[in-house]
Amino acid sequence: MKKVILVVAIVFLSLQGFSQLYIGKDKSVKIKFFSETPVENISATNESSSSIFNTSNDSLIVRVPINAFVFPKSLMQEHFNENYMESKKYPNASFRGKVNERVDYKTNGENKVSCTGNLTIHGVSKPVTLTGTLKVEDGKITIDSKFTVKLVDYKIDVPKIVFQNIAEDIQVTMNAVYSPYVKK
Repeated sequence: MKKVILVVAIVFLSLQGFSQLYIGKDKSVKIKFFSETPVENISATNESSSSIFNTSNDSLIVRVPINAFVFPKSLMQEHFNENYMESKKYPNASFRGKVNERVDYKTNGENKVSCTGNLTIHGVSKPVTLTGTLKVEDGKITIDSKFTVKLVDYKIDVPKIVFQNIAEDIQVTMNAVYSPYVKK
């Protein structure tokens, strides 16, 4: 039995040596959204998101706590969480995907990339391809992306009475700075 455990441990540790995990958390992952209409512009920022990026297989996972979006007006934030996003029922949005392009993670530089995966919002998961830039600089990785979310695609209902106040297409911006994960 000890030999089996030793073999499993050696295999696990050798795989860890080949894979490089990068982590972004707290204020290093920023998600913003913007809704523009003739009546009113609405924006919010979330600095409580987290993300893991694995350079050995180019996989990316982002988790966004919905109730952590901060609005300029507290009433907007309340309506967002209770009426539109139902954040008690659907507390998180997420993205799981893979970078499509080959990137040399050992060399400093900026790369135009696309990432294909599933975006889950409001309990609805949809396949998407997001575009952006991936920058490698002195052991850190930065990913920037800007994309559009259609409310109807994620079954987010906007009451007719405020339909002119909220855009059907929401502009989302993500900026994440990743540092190498160090096991403690």
